Amino acid sequence: MQSLIPKIESQLASLPVPIALELPDGRRVAKPGSRVTLAFSEWSALAKLAAHQVGAIGEAYVEGRVQIEGAMRDLVDATVGMLPGNPAETNTTWWTRLLRLAKSHSAHSLNKDAEQIQFHYDVSDDFYALWLDPRRVYSCAYFRTPELTLAQAQEAKLDHICRKLMLQPGERFLDIGSGWGGLLLWAAEHYGVDATGITLSKNQHAHVQRLIEEKGLQGRVRVELRDYRELSADAPFDKISSVGMFEHVGAANMPTYFRKIHSLLKPGGLVLNHGITSGQLDYRQLGAGMGDFIEKYIFPGGELLHVTHVLRETAASGLEMVDTESLRPHYARTLWAWSDALEAQLDTAREVLAHAGGRQGENAERILRAYRLYLAGSAMSFEQGWISLHQMLATRPDGRVEHGVLRGSQSVYPFARDYIYK
Repeated sequence: MQSLIPKIESQLASLPVPIALELPDGRRVAKPGSRVTLAFSEWSALAKLAAHQVGAIGEAYVEGRVQIEGAMRDLVDATVGMLPGNPAETNTTWWTRLLRLAKSHSAHSLNKDAEQIQFHYDVSDDFYALWLDPRRVYSCAYFRTPELTLAQAQEAKLDHICRKLMLQPGERFLDIGSGWGGLLLWAAEHYGVDATGITLSKNQHAHVQRLIEEKGLQGRVRVELRDYRELSADAPFDKISSVGMFEHVGAANMPTYFRKIHSLLKPGGLVLNHGITSGQLDYRQLGAGMGDFIEKYIFPGGELLHVTHVLRETAASGLEMVDTESLRPHYARTLWAWSDALEAQLDTAREVLAHAGGRQGENAERILRAYRLYLAGSAMSFEQGWISLHQMLATRPDGRVEHGVLRGSQSVYPFARDYIYK
């Protein structure tokens, strides 16, 4: 293992942020003015660092084999310097694609999707409340102007979606993957819609039920613990949103997902899909072990697709894309806001998780460490362009050429963007 030292010293010399390493034998390798320290208890973890396997270093940190001291922002800047170029893995061979599709099929049954969603979103409501905005909006904010706070930017995002969907009083509105109810309640309270939300998270379902009762919205708002595949198309909706949800659908189920949306949407209606997309056309996952880390500790079963893949499936279902907007740097800023909020109250977060009971209580320190790396690492990935975020607005054309503001619109969409910003 001693042969690793010269190689690692060479790596440290080229990093944009000076870091120090504490080796298993007690020696210290450092650049002057080091702002981050990685303390290794095992030589095997040090070998992963030499091989640029930053995901494996992350796993070693979560499992307690590596200790990290320093700010997450400095750690992330150093990590970028450790990576050999763009870590977004691609593989275009037919055999690899076939294996990926088979894995996607097996990973997204009704039962497995419910288990995977609950693994992430049911960690602890109190834990999420520490670093999310007061509405607990767990998706990319919209910093319409640079000076907005996170809470203001999340409200701007909620309103941006409602404006794009042209929500009107009395319309039937469906939110697929409604989370802690931010969009569902905003649409009902500010736009007067009759709103239905669905989620697979038991914690989120119970939270939204309480909010509906507290606000006296039982007659106009409801939330169901239900998979999107179980929804009936007997009474289609005027407008549909899906925010931060299609990342959990899986490539194999994308045709099913969009066909279901098509059947649930009234002819002439609008649907907005808002979700994380890949930064590479033939994307497999983030390399250098980062994708494996996310799969193991954060989002089991999560799959990212390039925006062109998502739009292809949109069109194949019979929906027409009418507007697509990238919010990639907005998500980087959102994630940094979450990361900074969590970093500011680590002791409280540790205590909240320890008292959560079940898996969370038993693994409080591991969960906290995983989320520290996940939030900062995701912010880095959006900043670097390795992953992205798109809002995709589509219609279900009704076949009536005379319908709409313009001849041939075949929907309520005006085919002009001014209405969004008025």
